[in-house]
Amino acid sequence: MRTRFAPSPTGPLHLGHAYSAILAHGLARAAGGTFLLRMEDTDLARCKPEWEALIIDDLRWLGLGWDGPVRRQSGRIAQYNMRLEALAQSGLVYPCSCSRADIRAASSAPQEGVAFDVYPGICRGRPMGDRQPGDALRLDLAAAFDHLGGRHIGFDESGPRHGGHIEIDADLAKATIGDVVLSRKGEDIVSYFLASAFDDADQAISHVIRGEDLFRFTPIQVILQGLLDLPTPAYYHHELIRDPSGHRLAKRDDARAIRKYRQDGISPAEIRAMVGLQDVSANR
Repeated sequence: MRTRFAPSPTGPLHLGHAYSAILAHGLARAAGGTFLLRMEDTDLARCKPEWEALIIDDLRWLGLGWDGPVRRQSGRIAQYNMRLEALAQSGLVYPCSCSRADIRAASSAPQEGVAFDVYPGICRGRPMGDRQPGDALRLDLAAAFDHLGGRHIGFDESGPRHGGHIEIDADLAKATIGDVVLSRKGEDIVSYFLASAFDDADQAISHVIRGEDLFRFTPIQVILQGLLDLPTPAYYHHELIRDPSGHRLAKRDDARAIRKYRQDGISPAEIRAMVGLQDVSANR
C-alpha cells in the first residue's frame, strides 16, 4: 500500500483533516506500506507558507510521520503543463474566455456542497491557436470519450457508502460533469483534477484515502488517467467529521482547528478519541 495525505495549505487543519490523515497513516502502517505527504498548493494566491508550516507541525504533534520529503505541487507546474500539452496535441482541450470568476473557483480544490457548474460549451470548438491571455483550458469531455474509443473506464471503491467497482457512464458524465477547467493561463493555476491525478500516478499511489465529499469528483480524475495512460488507484472515500448541526467542517471553522485544541491543552490521544480513531496506530 502506498497512500498519501494531500492538504491544500490555505488554512489550519481541523478535526476532519485529522481524521483523514490519521486513518490513511494508520492503514498504511498496518499494511507495512508507505505514507506520503503532499501539499496541493497550485492556487498560489491562497496557499501560504505559514499555513504549510502549521499543517506540518500539527501532523507531527498528532504523532504522524511520512516517508520521504514533502511534495509541493507549486514546484511542478511545468510537469502538469506537459500533460496539458499532450491533451492539446490530441485535440482534447480548448481555450475558454467565459465566466472568469467561475473558472477560478473550478480550479481550486473542490468543497462539499459546491455542485458542478456544467459548462454549456460556448467556446467548444475554438482552436488552441485562438487562445488569448486569461483564457482557461477546458477538457472537451465528448472528445475525451471518443478518444478512449468506447473503452470501459471505472475505479474500485471500498468506502462505507460507495463500495464495489464503479463504471463511468459517458452520457451521465457529459450531463453532470461537462467540460471542466484544467488550467488558467497567466496565473499558474492548474486544476486540482489534473494535478492530483498526475501526482497520484507519478508517486505510484496504490490507494487514495480521502473524504466522501470528493467521491463525485473521482470520475474526472479517472477519465484523465485514461487519457494520459496513467494507472488508476483504488479509492476509499471515508465519512466526514461534521459539526453538531451536521455540516462538514471547513477551514474557516477555526473553533475546531487542531491548533486551537492544542492551545486548550487537548492531547493527541483525545483528538483521536474525538474522531473515533483511538485504535489506529500512529507511532510508527
